[in-house]
Amino acid sequence: MQGKFSSNEEERFQVRKLEILDKSKGFIELLQQLTVCDSVSDKEFQQRFQELSSYGDDHLICVIEDDRSGKIVATGSVFIEKKFIRNCGKVGHIEDVVVDSCVRGMQLGKKIIGFLADHAHSIGCYKVILDCSVENRAFYEKCGFKPKEVQMVKYFT
Repeated sequence: MQGKFSSNEEERFQVRKLEILDKSKGFIELLQQLTVCDSVSDKEFQQRFQELSSYGDDHLICVIEDDRSGKIVATGSVFIEKKFIRNCGKVGHIEDVVVDSCVRGMQLGKKIIGFLADHAHSIGCYKVILDCSVENRAFYEKCGFKPKEVQMVKYFT
């Protein structure tokens, strides 16, 4: 189907903001397909959810729930950095994008990235940036991103 959704699939895979009940729908297990993510207790999840919610539009986590299975099958987040440069501009940082291995190839990642980029643009960001693996470069280029400079990291644990 080359990236086109039938109306059934469009209804089946809607992007929305993370909700408190999404933990029970496999949200943490989905993140474990991306990187190291230990189990998170219900209390820890609720506390972090409340903390992130208090940031309003400055930190958005979105998900796609498969209406058929009730499982979270894709997610990503964007947080907003407020700067002095560019007339006190804002930059969106996209993080933690993952699509469940069972539904890859259905353009859900592209829907997540579009949703996050649209959010950043709508609240006045002059750009949105992300880091990715070399293996994922082609995907992000299809989403309109281009390579720029070098990513570096220093881990503390």
